[in-house]
This record gives sequence, C-alpha cells and structure tokens, in this order.
Amino acid sequence: MAEPKAESEPLLGRARGGGGDCPAGLTTCRSIQVGPGAAARWDLCIDQAVVFIEDAIQYRSINHRVDASSMWLYRRYYSNVCQRTLSFTIFLILFLAFIETPSSLTSTADVRYRAAPWEPPCGLTESVEVLCLLVFVADLSVKGYLFGWAHFQKNLWLLGYLVVLVVSLVDWTVSLSLVCHEPLRVRRLLRPFFLLQNSSMMKKTLKCIHWSLPEMASVGLLLAIHLCLFTMFGMLLFAGGKQDDGQDRERLTYFQNLPESLTSLLVLLTTANNPDVMIPAYSKNRAYAIFFIVFTVIGSLFLMNLLTAIIYSQFRGYLMKSLQTSLFRRRLGTRAAFEVLSSMAGEGGAFPQAVGVKPQNLLQVLQKVQLDSSHKQAMMEKVRSYGGVPLSADEFQKLFNELDRSVVKEHPPRPEYQSPFLQSAQFVFGHYYFDYLGNLIALANLVSICVFLVLDADVLPIERDDFVLGILNCVFIVYYLLEMLLKVFALGLRGYLSYPSNVFDGLLTIVLLNFLHKWDPQSHLQPLAGTAEATYQMTVELPFRDILEEPREDELMERLNQHPHLQLCR
Repeated sequence: MAEPKAESEPLLGRARGGGGDCPAGLTTCRSIQVGPGAAARWDLCIDQAVVFIEDAIQYRSINHRVDASSMWLYRRYYSNVCQRTLSFTIFLILFLAFIETPSSLTSTADVRYRAAPWEPPCGLTESVEVLCLLVFVADLSVKGYLFGWAHFQKNLWLLGYLVVLVVSLVDWTVSLSLVCHEPLRVRRLLRPFFLLQNSSMMKKTLKCIHWSLPEMASVGLLLAIHLCLFTMFGMLLFAGGKQDDGQDRERLTYFQNLPESLTSLLVLLTTANNPDVMIPAYSKNRAYAIFFIVFTVIGSLFLMNLLTAIIYSQFRGYLMKSLQTSLFRRRLGTRAAFEVLSSMAGEGGAFPQAVGVKPQNLLQVLQKVQLDSSHKQAMMEKVRSYGGVPLSADEFQKLFNELDRSVVKEHPPRPEYQSPFLQSAQFVFGHYYFDYLGNLIALANLVSICVFLVLDADVLPIERDDFVLGILNCVFIVYYLLEMLLKVFALGLRGYLSYPSNVFDGLLTIVLLNFLHKWDPQSHLQPLAGTAEATYQMTVELPFRDILEEPREDELMERLNQHPHLQLCR
C-alpha cells in the first residue's frame, strides 16, 4: 500500500495535533455537551469533517493540523485564489528568462533585420524576481506550519524547496551588490524546480523515471555493447584500403575513427538519416548490406523495442501504484470525516444508540464543502433519501462514489410540431447523418479551393480569374446558411446553441456571409478607366516606361486635328 508511514498512524491519535478539551490532538467531538463552549466545539467538528472531505476529493494527505486556526489557513491556502496566484508567480519567474540579459526577445528572428533587444535596467527584473521569491517563501512557510516539522524533515521536496530558496536569495543579493555585472547567476538554473515542486504530475513523472532507471540501465548497457561491437567491425570493414575515388572518401568519412564510427552507428540505430550511412558502403559492395541488416535487426528491432516495452511496463506499474495511492487517500479522508461526524453526541449529551452519521449533520457539512454544484446536488439528494436513519460507514463511503461519475449535459428538448410533414423534416434535419452530409460538403469546398490554387499556381494574383471560384464559394456559403437554419428548425435555438460544433459552424457562416457581401461578381471583367483598379494597373505599368517609345508631339497634334468631332480653338 502506498505511503505506509504517512497514512498508517492512528486516525484520531495524539500526533494529529488539535486542541479543545479532548486529550487527543484531534477533537473527536465526544466532549460536546450543553454549555458555553458546545457551539464552538460543534463548529470545530463540522469544519474538521469539511476539511477531510475536501482532502478526499482532491486526493490530498490528511496529515496536517486540524485545530480551528490551522484549518482556516489550510482552506485559504488551497482556495482557487491562492493556488492561481502561486501558479501565476511560477509563470512569471520562468518568463523572466525572455527579457533578462542576454535576451533574444525581438520582433523578428532574422538576423539581417533584427534590431538590438531591449535591455532592462538593473533592478527591474530583480525586483520582480524578489517578489516571486517572497511568495515562494510564504508558500514554504505555510506548508511547513500546516504539516509540521516532522513531516517537513521527511519530505525531500520541501527540503529541496528550502535549499533552492536559500541559494536563490543569496545569489540575488550578490547580483545587487555587483550592480548586475556578475559573471554567473546560479538561481536561473534552479527556477524550473519551482514548477516541479508545485506540480503533482511533474513529481509523479520524475518518480516514475527514477523507479524505471534500474530496468532501463540494463537494456542501455546492452545497447552500448551492441554499438561498441559493431563499431569495431565497421572500422575493420570500411576503414581499410586505399582511397581510390570520391565514393571511397565519402564512405570513409563515416568510419574514419572511433568517434565518427560511434556517431554514424548511433544515427543508424535511431533510423535518423540512416541512408547517408549505408548507401556509400552499399554502392561499393552489395555484400556490405549484410552488416547493416544485422545491426538494424539486433539494435532497432530487438533492443530498442525491448527498451520501449520496459518503459511501458514500468510506467504502467507506476500508474497503477499512483491510482492505488489516490484511492487510499480518498478512502482515508472520507473515513476520517465519518469518524468525526459519528462521534458527535446526541441531544442533551447522550450518545446515539446506533453507530453512524446523522443525515442532517452530513447535509450541514456538504453545504460548506468546495465542490461543483452538480455533484454536490446529487450527493445531497441521496443523503435526504435516508430521512432520519444514520448512515453506516459503508453507506458513507458509497455516497462519495458519486464523485467518480461524470456529469452528462442534457440538451434542451426539441420543439414539438403538430404537422406530420414538419415532424418528418425535423427527424431528417436533426439526425446525425445530416451532420455527415455537412462535413462532406465542407470537404468538397476545401477540395475545390485546393484545385483552383493548384491550377493558378503560376499565375500572378492580379491576373487570376476568380469568377468560377467565387460562384462555387457562393453556392457553398448558401448551403452553410441553409444548413444552419434547418438545424435551428430541427433542434430549436437553445438546442442548436447547446452544441459547441453548431456554435462554431454558425459563427463561421456569419463570417463567410461577410466575405460574400464584399465579393464583386464583375471582378473578372476589365476595370473601367478612372476607377481605383485602373489606376492600380497604370501604376503597375510605370516600371516598363523606360523600354517604351514616347510618341512625338507633332504626331499627337496631327491625330487630334484629324478628329471628326473635336474643334480646337486657335
């Protein structure tokens, strides 16, 4: 079972911390009697059950302080605001690498046109960085207080968190003392640790890799022996003899010494650009293909697949172990909440005859639990179905199986039509086959555009005749609009908007209608004189003026005098 030491301590033992009148650290609520402090102790028990249930929902450990002030701090720390603030702080300190010196954050990556990057003044990025470090210090302090010094000493991630923060703060102080002219900033190398430490998925991945290293090392050793053995064979086969022509020189470049031979066979093993390694030797003698075939079969087809199988097996085993740990934490958290609620005394200080949790007490707890509304509503309805009968431990555990059920969003009901014809049309246009038809039409639209782009690949954009393509696009857009209206008819407006795909199709149709409004069906004709298109074409002809012969003035006047309807004033 995962985490045997962390979770095998007595659930309500002294090591849990707490306060109140109970001698054990965790108030078990058996001391609640009628008196001035009864309401406060009752609220404490309710809050303890709320925290334990939230720990079970989020698969968190329950080994934290459970007194009133600590639980208040615990719930605030794991609230959405605090966790999002911490995530933004991690993003901000990692983003500083883009603007710190030396920076490559420019408008273009082309070195010919790239301007000098902006150099932030000394103290600007350092001020942002120290604010991030202070947030991390507060995060570590809260974790250390909530989980206790004993847990802090056993947790290597928290100890590493402390070391990284100390080194980062010392290095930051050195940077300011040297006015940002230090040759090396060690804290930059340590920044990814903040992301690793605050991500449970990253931690699980690293643990899985660490768990898989022994098995992977054995196959890695076989791969190294395989490479070394065939490297020696390759040097003996291909490095001997004289260099008669260029083909031999090309062959020898891959096996001229030990480092080059190892690199070449490593490229061949990973099948990355492997023809460059094989073809020169194969062109010299076809029998050399046997060497490469044997090397590829043993290395790529056997050893590499064996390595892949080991990695898959180890990751699958760790996944099952992680799921088992998560299940154990959920069961432990819900059981802790059950023990707290079932230990509440009855009215007047008498203990209940039946061992269990009163439904009204559980409803009070569920109302304060941070949980999505759908699951909370389902659990509360199930608790109300018990009436006044106390819930046993098994029933209490089964109640939280509702958390594992996914919420299925129900679409609004379709409109009802009285006419048989409209009902048949609603069935046809509301069927999923109608969606398939729409996808087929969209594919045909895409194919038509690609065909016209291929046909006009060698034609300048200003010389293309897009009249036929425009007509086809108009036909497709009209179909999209008709499809949208028919779906609204079949599903209703609310039902149509309840599907994200329909919302996307509708927005895209509106955008295409805008393009249809701007399309000019006369664009395939020659533009009239005086229009913007004619002016543009005249401007395009200007570069050819130097090779054209300019007409003489006497020729122009002679032609004007011959005009039958033009009378020139002299």
